[in-house]
Amino acid sequence: MIKVLKKIQGFTIKKAVVLLNMGGPSNLFEVETFLKNMFADPHILQIKSNFLRKIIGSVIINKRLEEAKKNYQAIGGKSPITPLTFALTQKLSELDSNTYYTYAMRYTPPYSDMVVMDLVHRGIEEVVLFSMYPQYSSTTTLSSIEDFQASCKKHHFTPKITSFTSYADNPAFINLVAKDIQKALGDRSAKDYSLILSAHGLPQSIIDAGDPYAKECQKSLEALKAYLPTLGLEFGEILLSYQSKVGSMKWLEPSTKSVIKGKKNLIIYPLAFSIDNSETLFELDIELYTLAKKGGVEDFIRVPCLNDSQGFGEFIIQSTQGEKQ
Repeated sequence: MIKVLKKIQGFTIKKAVVLLNMGGPSNLFEVETFLKNMFADPHILQIKSNFLRKIIGSVIINKRLEEAKKNYQAIGGKSPITPLTFALTQKLSELDSNTYYTYAMRYTPPYSDMVVMDLVHRGIEEVVLFSMYPQYSSTTTLSSIEDFQASCKKHHFTPKITSFTSYADNPAFINLVAKDIQKALGDRSAKDYSLILSAHGLPQSIIDAGDPYAKECQKSLEALKAYLPTLGLEFGEILLSYQSKVGSMKWLEPSTKSVIKGKKNLIIYPLAFSIDNSETLFELDIELYTLAKKGGVEDFIRVPCLNDSQGFGEFIIQSTQGEKQ
């Protein structure tokens, strides 16, 4: 967590890169805070009335809280997203000492408010916002950017701000993903495996209202389909699917749980996550693995997210050295 105790003199670095992500509970007590903040977000629970959103959010939380706590308990009682993101900023600082690297979480500390206060005290004049969501969506990328901008306004912080908001089919990103898939596959034959690109789902209504997320995921799918064969990886099939559905509304399809039925060997890549979290450690590593084994899957491989890898660090630095809105 970022602590701002007093104004520190003598800072010479004037540019900061802020990694934007959703955050995650650091302990079981924080699960409720995480859920409350998430369902208070008008980009998530798209209800115009703040009062009504709060009421409906409370109903959802009451239904989900205990189950959510059990899920986090199963992966060690906390989300790995904050320590992994911190480790990534440390890696970035080692690779580039001329820029201040930090991170702001949407639903758990460190919040944008805390980060902006830190940047003010450091005398930062230029900020690049880097979305940790490879595929743009109003529910994730836009929500985080608007949250950061609101904090800047609150603290009268007026740096030059640019944003790196999508890299769904960026060749360097696709190369990183493909190389990680290749590494996880090892000496196994790709043709014997179904590659499942599992992305976090969204209600279909959000897509119908114009959110580009599904198209962004499709871009990633097509880019990987074109690139993987250049590495000699000819999978039996490559499928895009969606996970994490809650409630009875229609969500993006097909679901990850449905596409694994009848498969013999699976390799799963969490397409929409750059940092491991409960959706990968619980939903994929535990829930999906159990379902797959019960369904007769012989080999189940889950590729880790990019996390704090050297390659991802280099990609972030290269991406934030220029200017992209």
